[in-house]
Amino acid sequence: MEAFITDWVNLLLRWLHVVAAIAWIGESFYFVMLDNGLKPPKAAEDKQKGVFGEMWSVHGGGFYHAQKYLNSPPQMPEDLHWSKWKSYTTWLSGFALFCVLYLLQPQTYLIDKNVMDLQPGQAVGLAVAFLIGGWFVYDFLCRLLGKNERVLGMGVALFVVAATYATTQIFAGRAAFLIVGAMMATSMSANVFFWIIPGQRKSVDALSKGEVPNPIWGKLGKQRSVHNTYFTLPVVFIMISNHYAFTYSNPYNWVILTIITAAGAMIRQFFVLRHAGKNLYALPVVGAALLAGVAVFAAPRSAPAPAAGAHGEAAAPAVKLSEIQPILTQRCATCHSAKPTMMGSAPAGVMLDTPAEISQNAQRIYQQSVALKSMPLGNVTQMTDEERQKIAAWFNGGAQQ
Repeated sequence: MEAFITDWVNLLLRWLHVVAAIAWIGESFYFVMLDNGLKPPKAAEDKQKGVFGEMWSVHGGGFYHAQKYLNSPPQMPEDLHWSKWKSYTTWLSGFALFCVLYLLQPQTYLIDKNVMDLQPGQAVGLAVAFLIGGWFVYDFLCRLLGKNERVLGMGVALFVVAATYATTQIFAGRAAFLIVGAMMATSMSANVFFWIIPGQRKSVDALSKGEVPNPIWGKLGKQRSVHNTYFTLPVVFIMISNHYAFTYSNPYNWVILTIITAAGAMIRQFFVLRHAGKNLYALPVVGAALLAGVAVFAAPRSAPAPAAGAHGEAAAPAVKLSEIQPILTQRCATCHSAKPTMMGSAPAGVMLDTPAEISQNAQRIYQQSVALKSMPLGNVTQMTDEERQKIAAWFNGGAQQ
């Protein structure tokens, strides 16, 4: 029952997290599009009122006329929309999900003793430290290099690469990816909380008093908002990467994540420029080429077929399913079963209780337990190398019954 309740909490938190993230990203993308697509106002009265730019659009059976004022509008509206709670809800629900799934089960999800032999408390402390420390390093870089956007961009990119490499040398691959994404997402939400919203409040307060707001408030908020838009696609990829072990289980997983992050930023840059009327098609082409290169690089390599001995003796007899089933029952069926003992339900609906189910999932069993060694998660059931070799021999011998 405890596993079932945990699964339900996981489901509801994940649902909330996804809904909040869609709302936040959608609103963020809309304002980036709006900002880059503004045209100078045509009406003389709009220019006199201080309208900086405008956009006409059609949607949902009606026409919309959006206008942007750099200074105070003729009358400050009483009902002013603030873009903040979607960001905060996304981060809070994401961190709660991170706690339930990773921090409360570090031996299963955070620790891989083949990477680093950590104690549970050490793993939890380091994971939280990356989230908090990542924000402080990123914020420091923005303060130090903020006057030169190109230099700042290079500095932030190098920091993300360094963090990616460091996490993959400390945590299990799946957790390493997630921690890098959570670190970037933490910085995104912290940008809203510490810079974007406070700057907007200062501007609104100054305008309400009839004062001219300091332009630096808007400039710094815009800078952090632009950073957020480039973080978005890499973070979204990382949030779904736990379903694709061939990315995080690769020996060069940090290279894979770095390239995919770069591809996501390039593709996002294409749309940002497109909103401003510039079609730089080289960006998505290069991004797609990088993704294709990762696919080739991460493609599984089949183990060579067993050969005859050095003196001509026959190869070892083929391993049969009856020899594999006890291994899977002991090491895998705690989760992948009609009645799992470690979870409320079998992950991805994969069950390995019967010979028919094992045969049906032969490719998946080989891929996850041998090629990627991503299962069992954290090797919590302690599958041995000899057992993995036996599974490989069974699969490469034709997965015989």
